Amino acid sequence: MTPYVTRFAPSPTGYLHLGHAFSAVFAARCATQTPGGSFLLRLEDIDQGRCRPEFAEAILEDLAWLGLRWEEPVRRQSEHMADYSAALERLQSQGLLYPCFCTRTDIAAEIDRLGQAPHGPDGPIYPGLCRSLTGEERAQRVKAGEAYALRLDVSKAMEKAGELTWQDLDRGEQTARPEMFGDVVLARKDCPTSYHLAVTVDDHLQGVTLVTRGEDLFAATHVHRLLQALLGLNVPMWRHHGLLTTPEGRRLAKRDQSLTLRALRQSGCSATDVLRMAQGEVV
Repeated sequence: MTPYVTRFAPSPTGYLHLGHAFSAVFAARCATQTPGGSFLLRLEDIDQGRCRPEFAEAILEDLAWLGLRWEEPVRRQSEHMADYSAALERLQSQGLLYPCFCTRTDIAAEIDRLGQAPHGPDGPIYPGLCRSLTGEERAQRVKAGEAYALRLDVSKAMEKAGELTWQDLDRGEQTARPEMFGDVVLARKDCPTSYHLAVTVDDHLQGVTLVTRGEDLFAATHVHRLLQALLGLNVPMWRHHGLLTTPEGRRLAKRDQSLTLRALRQSGCSATDVLRMAQGEVV
């Protein structure tokens, strides 16, 4: 059996909370289920406007306090932008990307004009305003200095990739349906890679064989499977776990300061106490 190589990949935009503790321990324990398995840590710090060095250091400190050990080195996405640029260039060479000059206002106005728009996991699907621009029109607008994002032409990409499946350890084989997201953004001027592209490239380069993450990211796997096929990347297995909630049933977030690992530690909780709290509240 192929050893499980798992990873925990938080963004250093705040302090870790109980939900992070559960997710990190879940990944670490899955790695031990096969001989030779390993647990990796990655900091998803591509959003330089929100990520802070102090939060990155706090993540390492909190995980060590919980008793977790990971394989070095820690991968920091901000140090590997060339990897994402190379992936974008490969997709561009296949004719699968196009520049989108639409603002949020433009998109909202078009959706209103149409009367309604199909909805995907992230909200209304992009109505394709810039997909039909000619090559000359795109070049002229880029040359004029207009801001744009790079979108994946999902219909064209699916035609090229063909039918795809992926394996979730708890839910079995899944048929990839990336069209539910529409033409996703893979890069912007202020952020040269998206979450979808970066995590897919990272998992391949780090040799991840089992992606563990919350069930809120289950749908994103459809897009990631398509990108793997287009870029010729390794295909791991996936396992999506339940999410922790507050007593009111609200999903935990970094704004829940009283439930951060740092606050719990300062209130006198031990690492064992925190692990029990996380295990007891998973749904």
